[in-house]
Amino acid sequence: MNNYKITLLKGDGIGPEIVDQAIKVLDKAAEKFNFTVTYDEALLGGCAIDATGVPLPAETVAKCKASDSVILGAVGGPKWDDQPGSNRPEAGLLGIRGALGLFANLRPSVIFGPLKSASPIKDDIIGDNMDIMIVRELTGGIYFGERGRKEVDGQPAAWDTEQYTVAEVERIARVAFDLAMKRDKRVTSVDKANVLESSRLWRETVIRVAKDYPEVTLNHMYVDNCAMQLVRNPKQFDVIVTSNIFGDILSDEASMIAGSIGMLASASLSGGKLGLYEPIHGSAPDIAGQNIANPLATILSVAMMLRYSLDQQAAAEAIEAAVAKVLEQYRTPDIYEDGFTKVGCKEMGDLVCAQL
Repeated sequence: MNNYKITLLKGDGIGPEIVDQAIKVLDKAAEKFNFTVTYDEALLGGCAIDATGVPLPAETVAKCKASDSVILGAVGGPKWDDQPGSNRPEAGLLGIRGALGLFANLRPSVIFGPLKSASPIKDDIIGDNMDIMIVRELTGGIYFGERGRKEVDGQPAAWDTEQYTVAEVERIARVAFDLAMKRDKRVTSVDKANVLESSRLWRETVIRVAKDYPEVTLNHMYVDNCAMQLVRNPKQFDVIVTSNIFGDILSDEASMIAGSIGMLASASLSGGKLGLYEPIHGSAPDIAGQNIANPLATILSVAMMLRYSLDQQAAAEAIEAAVAKVLEQYRTPDIYEDGFTKVGCKEMGDLVCAQL
């Protein structure tokens, strides 16, 4: 029997309550599919600042590195807005990604049939099986480039640097092509090569990597056009691979096409088995502790963890099927519609467990 050690970073706001429901579902999946899970908690974000003075304690990094995988709730909130940028909760998130070498962020945008009416996009545009995987480079680009303040013509100015190495582009491109080989064998590489030199290097490198995947169809798209095409014809996409800043923006756009940011999971991978799994939504401190948060994105993140880090494909599929079945009748407040039964965070976790 396989045993997996999972580090829990429950974080801030609704983080603890949604992670608790995900753990409940993971434990039920372990019972059903004959494996065991042990947990170790660590601090990240605002709760870490409160306890230790910093958003990413060294102990947290050590625990994560010693685990098979990591589950994260959410970090941040107005309570820590007065912290300097280098000590805000979000700095802890960037820090753990860097410390664990998590260079690839996978954000699926999938519409569950019962939630199709929640999408702002017309039915005939979405179709029946919209399933887009956005592969975002996570540890390079403008978010990690040199930056600073200076004076220009007597006026205060600021600058940030977008930089990518060939090696950084190659490794994220291979993640995208490997995923495409297991899907519909189509990759769209998104850049701004008509303007940015970093994008021209990006495109050249992706084209070279594509030669190792002759079965995959590659096309290129400027980021502004991709933003338009996602709402005009999302069905044209299979796997999208792009830079850190472009992926940040496009994946949030794709999440709303799917109907609710509260439904979408993500995985951040290192190239090995270790990954960090989290919902794409924020900490929502205004609803924390009220049992109204939607835990499904975190539960679906657990399904991604089972698939990509723990090699438990059947368990992953069972959780996703259970979520789809529960949505035929039950909804948390953020996705509630007339004709369904409204339930709270804990009840939703119980329902998915029961369906499993």
